[in-house]
Amino acid sequence: MPDEIQAINDFDRLIHEPSRLAIMAVLSTVESADFKYLLHATGLTKGNLSAHLRKLEAAGYLTINKGFKGNYPHTTCALTRDGAKAFKAYRGQYLRLAKKFERGV
Repeated sequence: MPDEIQAINDFDRLIHEPSRLAIMAVLSTVESADFKYLLHATGLTKGNLSAHLRKLEAAGYLTINKGFKGNYPHTTCALTRDGAKAFKAYRGQYLRLAKKFERGV
């Protein structure tokens, strides 16, 4: 199984980090999500969520839209096409690797 183990090195490291993986997984199931929803869904702190969102935005994986809802700040996030494509590729790679390990057991 050395090839399978080495395949782990090919994972998108930006997505592979657990907090960012959680964010990408949540956003892959919705058109967009607001900051509070992402806080609740991921269990991250405000600071951690903000930092991870900025990294994903810098990579072009998601967009962050800031505005107001009434008199209150309102932030929404959505995957870009590149982000959706990257997450789909990551998910496929992960599932293929998992199947190889199942056959090896």
